[in-house]
Amino acid sequence: MTATAVPATGRCPFGFDAAASLDLIDPGLYAHRDPHPIWQALREHDPVHWQQAGPDLGFWSVTRYADVDHVLRRHDLFTSEEGSLLTLLGRGDPAGGRQIAVTDPPRHSQMRDRLQRAMTKRSLETHDGMIRAEIRQLLAAITDDTPVDVAALLTDLPMAVTGTLMAVPRADWPRLTRLTTMAIAPDDPEYALPGGPGETLREAHRELFAYFQDMLHDRRRAPGEDLISRLVGTEVDGRPLGSSEIVSNCYSLILGANTTTPHVPVGALAELDRSGGYRDWARRPDLLASGIEEALRWVSPANHFMRHATRDTEIAGVRIGAGDPVVAWLGSANRDERVFDRPHRFDVRRKPNRHIAFGAGPHYCIGHTVARATLRVLFAELFDRIESYKVTGEPQRLVSNFIAGYKHLTITARLREVVS
Repeated sequence: MTATAVPATGRCPFGFDAAASLDLIDPGLYAHRDPHPIWQALREHDPVHWQQAGPDLGFWSVTRYADVDHVLRRHDLFTSEEGSLLTLLGRGDPAGGRQIAVTDPPRHSQMRDRLQRAMTKRSLETHDGMIRAEIRQLLAAITDDTPVDVAALLTDLPMAVTGTLMAVPRADWPRLTRLTTMAIAPDDPEYALPGGPGETLREAHRELFAYFQDMLHDRRRAPGEDLISRLVGTEVDGRPLGSSEIVSNCYSLILGANTTTPHVPVGALAELDRSGGYRDWARRPDLLASGIEEALRWVSPANHFMRHATRDTEIAGVRIGAGDPVVAWLGSANRDERVFDRPHRFDVRRKPNRHIAFGAGPHYCIGHTVARATLRVLFAELFDRIESYKVTGEPQRLVSNFIAGYKHLTITARLREVVS
């Protein structure tokens, strides 16, 4: 490992206490504090920052847009196959080379192709009515002048879409939603098991993998047009994917959908309440698309992705040793003053908006079309239904260093009058 960049005094050169303020692994940082001032200081003073995480363990953090983009695009220099999340730091990822999210090209491209074709805009048009009906059913829980926890409500949003695309029975949607949240927020008291984060992760993984093993058995007996059946029919290097590869990719698909999409509208509603910008956006249907892109930039629900250097290289003049972990902070990149004018302002008119909330390069989120389609319908339905709202009570963020979002956000809404 490369030597730490933090001075021996234990204080960073720009005045933050390294131990208290720069533990970027700590899930509590993202739940109880605002990481953006820390990221801003890192971008300005220490954009390629080393954090020691143990006697023989540490990682580099890149916080500027250009460096994050570089790390994510250059799979030849920064591999995903050693683990893409900080929870795997120093342990490696057993799914490396077998799961799309942690497999490098060219094998990655072969694994991804059939799924990607099933999630194009044209393919999704056949599901538009279903998506709209599910969203309307969810939003029916928002009634006039009655407090409702929209964060809890919208946790069901992704399963309404991805669950259908994977042909997962509706009765199983709540269970899968909870298990995927346990997998990305094992430190959160609302999801943690008595044995702590380690037990929580193991149980979530055990149940999810067992569930999709059963689903795979059913699909092999009676294949259909769903995403699991497409994985069954996928060949890589001239051979079908094995059972463990299919199950691992089912896990990755459901995890990616369930743990990111709902946080975008919730985070946007929290900020629109603070800034007073809801009515302005709701009255401008022509700004629906640009506003959704701004919501994605603002929330950046996937907080980070980790890579490992395949050989000695440099980032912004800093030497990175072969094998060193490098963590790319998407939430920081999407507030980089070098790329975004007034980055700490939520601006639904923002153009251009080259955010990287879905990542960059070969691992650009496979479900981005599904996510955008879902968000378009959701915000359109919100604007049609809700005249105004106010956040009531104290919002609570998810205790996670991977997902940036709220687990509780209670609002009281005033509904629009229905003209008969």
